Amino acid sequence: MLRVEVLALSGPAFSALADGDLAAADAASPVPLPPVFADPDWAPVWRLRAAQAAADPAVAEWVTGVVWDPDRRLAVGRAGFHGPPDERGTVEIGYAVLPEHRRRGYARAALAAMLDRARADPAVRVVRLSIAPDNVASLAVARPFGFVEVGQEVDPDDGLEIVYELPV
Repeated sequence: MLRVEVLALSGPAFSALADGDLAAADAASPVPLPPVFADPDWAPVWRLRAAQAAADPAVAEWVTGVVWDPDRRLAVGRAGFHGPPDERGTVEIGYAVLPEHRRRGYARAALAAMLDRARADPAVRVVRLSIAPDNVASLAVARPFGFVEVGQEVDPDDGLEIVYELPV
């Protein structure tokens, strides 16, 4: 199986990425970041993560990090939880593989790494995914892990999503 690590970013890295400052983000990142990380389309995610880390620096260990291929020494995407476990012990995973690295197993490997992280923390009892009904690729990534459909929600940015959960 393909090996990846999901490496945490810091508050300063999130802030630099939100500002589109790749040089400052690289200086604060554990690994070199590709230019797309500083793309304006990704800025809303980084602004949200910067605000979360500013409110509680420990949150940075939970939220969006770099999907790193240690064998190729290459950042291939981003993945993380939306935040630390809630009062129910639920964490939600989000991930994105850069287009030039798709269809190689990186999404599945990143999801497996995130599930391992969740299982290692006694505060986590349930892992959640929210996937658009027409996102065939993400559905195919999640299916082998045993996620069960539990409902639907409307995301203000992404529209209708099917909610899947997996007890850990």
